Amino acid sequence: MTLRLDDLRNGEEAEIVKILGDGPFRIRLMEMGFVPGAKVRVVRYAPLKDPVEYEIKGYHVSLRHEEAAKILVRKTT
Repeated sequence: MTLRLDDLRNGEEAEIVKILGDGPFRIRLMEMGFVPGAKVRVVRYAPLKDPVEYEIKGYHVSLRHEEAAKILVRKTT
C-alpha cells in the first residue's frame, strides 16, 4: 500500500517508492537521499507538528508537511 511520507507517525519506517513533482525541488530531495528504494524513518514531529524530522541514510533531515506529501512510500514496519 502506497502512502505519502507525511502520513507516517513517530517511529514508523518506510521505503521510498516515488518522488512527485519536478525541477529544483525534486533534485534537492534526491540530493538529500530521498530516492526510490531508500529507507526512511520518522524521528519526531516539531511541537506544532511542522516540520518533521526524518532519518535517511544515517542523516537527520527536517521537511515540512507540504514537502513530505510529495514523497510516496511503502511502510516497512
